[in-house]
Amino acid sequence: MKSIVGIAGRRSARAAAESGTAPTASRLGWLDALRGLAALSVALYHLGLPFQWVPYGTRLPHYLDPGVFGVLLFFLVSGYIIPASLERRGDMRAFWVGRVFRIYPAVILTVVASLLILPRNHTVVDSYVFAHPLLSLVGNGLMLQDMMGVTNGLGVLWTLTFEMVFYYFVTALFALGWHRKSAGLAVGFAAVALVLGGWIALGTLSVDPASTRHLVLACATVVVMAMACIMTGKPALAKIGGLLLGGLGLVLITLNSRAAAFETMMIFATMFAGTVLYRWEHGQIERTQAILTCGFVVTCGFLTGYMYNHGQTLWRTFTGSWMAWSFAYVAAWAVFIAGMLLRKRRFPRWLSWLGAISFSLYLLHNPVIHGMHWMLDGRDPIESRTGQVVLFAGFMAVLVGVSWLSYRLVELPFQNLGRRVLKSVSRRFPQEAPSPTQDGTGTPPAAEKAPEPSVRSDEPVLAGRE
Repeated sequence: MKSIVGIAGRRSARAAAESGTAPTASRLGWLDALRGLAALSVALYHLGLPFQWVPYGTRLPHYLDPGVFGVLLFFLVSGYIIPASLERRGDMRAFWVGRVFRIYPAVILTVVASLLILPRNHTVVDSYVFAHPLLSLVGNGLMLQDMMGVTNGLGVLWTLTFEMVFYYFVTALFALGWHRKSAGLAVGFAAVALVLGGWIALGTLSVDPASTRHLVLACATVVVMAMACIMTGKPALAKIGGLLLGGLGLVLITLNSRAAAFETMMIFATMFAGTVLYRWEHGQIERTQAILTCGFVVTCGFLTGYMYNHGQTLWRTFTGSWMAWSFAYVAAWAVFIAGMLLRKRRFPRWLSWLGAISFSLYLLHNPVIHGMHWMLDGRDPIESRTGQVVLFAGFMAVLVGVSWLSYRLVELPFQNLGRRVLKSVSRRFPQEAPSPTQDGTGTPPAAEKAPEPSVRSDEPVLAGRE
């Protein structure tokens, strides 16, 4: 492990030196440490579900949910850094090219490898994919499946739907020059979750197979049009594209989310609250506003679980009790705030390194679990503590190893390819200067750029649970 971490650190230092940015300190930051912690939490939670490989396993108390804790921690990190990435670039086209080459290669690798390696009775790919291959391909290809009535190809991909819609919102806000209004959006989403979290209708657009197919076709058409507008590099068309994406995201989360309304709205409140903390840290909003906003969001996150996560609603939520949601929500905030307060200190290199490979670790941990289940199929259960420790150590070694390989051989090369593609597109279709239209602050929207974040903003911020 130390040798791998050392190699990765040295290569990151060389890359930073070549790009003129800060050395390894920028890669081994507090956000990387939080990513590593979140990824471990999600992986260990899923590991304990089918097997007794970790202490307690499925006997975790009903008020604990490490999976949701890890997911919410990732959403906070995403909210903190993603808007900064777009503002730093000042270019919606560059942002989306970076996102596509950042996310899709690793996802495609995971799905294809799972289909090729794992037998059908141990596959991690949902059976819905085999029954509806074209619908699954388009729905999951858009990364909007959880909002369109399409089953996730991999169970953990539901978080990517929320991430994608958040990107839509960030793009629309940037197009309008409203990207500094994070506090109002965080409070607004939290207030909707608190007041209407048990009332907003769910799944009203995809009520049967025919309506689901129509919704997927309509969403695909809108997204293709929006991306075509953004890729032209023309400010007027890019604004239209951003508004199309934002409008589509708003329709989907209010009318067709699979999750309970309070969870859906609180996830977006959480991400925008993460943005509020970024803006406070960089002096873009006052401390009082940040404290009041985040305090209100945390309070709503706890109360919505207590108020709504009961009875039949539990069938539409990601947790098994109101305490599991509410306690995980507060815990994720507590850990994020602690990390932020300690951001100037050096975190353990192994934890920051896990953060760097966290996206691959998140995608691959369930296939590795299913693979080990396949290898143990037909064998007597391993009940001894020694046997469980050996299995756990083997699982972690395999997971970390394949995740590092995915990071080195897939994630990084495709990120570099994305940069080359962007340069080629920019040469062929030069980015036009923004029009003098003002955003209310006297500055053309595309001209504003965020301060350089403390870590690379194109690193993975995605994780989830089934």
